[in-house]
Amino acid sequence: MAYFAQLDKDNKVIDVQVVNDDIAVTEDAGVEFLTQLLGGNGWWKQTYIDGSYRKNYAGVGCTYDGSRDAFIHIQPYPSWNLNDSTCNWESPTPYPDDGKKYDWNES
Repeated sequence: MAYFAQLDKDNKVIDVQVVNDDIAVTEDAGVEFLTQLLGGNGWWKQTYIDGSYRKNYAGVGCTYDGSRDAFIHIQPYPSWNLNDSTCNWESPTPYPDDGKKYDWNES
């Protein structure tokens, strides 16, 4: 199965659709199929569950960054920074490596 993220005019992901591999033999073929099926509303980019391409699997609310050719998830906290190589958000303080569970406290 191939997965495609529908983007709005601001490159925000508004939907993710699944297309059979027999139809989506290429990204362009999948985009064409979805455009015809759904009336041409929105733009489409293929996304990959394993993050092997375009850095991260797209979900509703993510943003597609064309300069990085990557999907970027919503910033979880204002203090977190985007890692340019992974396009994932990272806390300013590393997560403790003691096996315990922690929740982030922005203050």
